[in-house]
Formats: sequence, structure tokens, C-alpha cells
Amino acid sequence: MTGGLVALAVALAAASALGLVLRRRAGRFRSARVSPPPAVPDGRAPGADRLTEADLGGPLGEQATLVQFSTAFCAPCRPTRQILTQVAGMVDGVSHVEVDAAARLDLVRRLRISSTPTVLVLGPDGVIAKRAVGVPRRAGVIAALGTVIRPAAPEVKQQAGGERP
Repeated sequence: MTGGLVALAVALAAASALGLVLRRRAGRFRSARVSPPPAVPDGRAPGADRLTEADLGGPLGEQATLVQFSTAFCAPCRPTRQILTQVAGMVDGVSHVEVDAAARLDLVRRLRISSTPTVLVLGPDGVIAKRAVGVPRRAGVIAALGTVIRPAAPEVKQQAGGERP
């Protein structure tokens, strides 16, 4: 009887520790490391780390695109949608695209999406820069955007006479 209680206590402790680790990692952005899929029959390897307008079914943002993979029965997808929509509305040139993972299994496999919500941050060229699984924090989304959005070059004002200072 004592051995069973010890085994139960160890199992509960291990499960609790694993739960805390997974909860801490949820929603945090990491650098995107998608390994390329196998080559297609004609010998060329499609870009696993780049998404196009055809992949997303809509235009890329001028500066960045927030891509959210969701499913119909995903409870955390709704708050994720709200956060990404708000951030995209705050930052000029950033768009938010939601992809139904069940309808786009080709993308899910190619990008190795294992759960929803999964959020990808794309640069203006469609290259995946950051990735998060779970509900991200607004500050985390803004920080991830900061890695792909380049600040505008400052304007050089000309003095009278057309000479630069």
C-alpha cells in the first residue's frame, strides 16, 4: 500500500511540474525553425519558411502579417483572434490573417502545426520570423513584430539654398 502511495505522489509531482513548464511556454514567441519538407516530384523543394498570398488566401501586410491557425472548436482561438486584431489595428502596415487548420491541412503539415492556436509572424516578404503556440500576450506580439518591422528612415531636411546640413 505504501509503495502505491509513493508512486501516486511521484506521478502527481511529475505531472504538476510538466504542466507548469508547458503553461510557462504557452504563447511565447520563438524564432521560427521550420525544417524544409521533402522535395516535390520535379526536384525542387518548396519554401517551408515562406508563405505567399496564395497560401494565405489574402494579401500580405506591407510591413508584417500575423497568421493565426485556428479550428472551429478551439476555445483559446477567440482571445487570440481579439489580441491579433487589436495589434494589427494599432500598427500601420500590419495585417491579421486567420487560417482554418482543418481546411488547410497542406499548410498544417508543411509548417508542422501541432495545435491551435498557432501564431506566425511574417515579414513583408512572407518569411516566417517568429512562432507561438497558445494564446500570446499583447506585449509579446508587439515585441515579435518589432523583429520584422524596420523603422522608417529619418527625413533629411534641406536648408534654404538646397544644401544639406
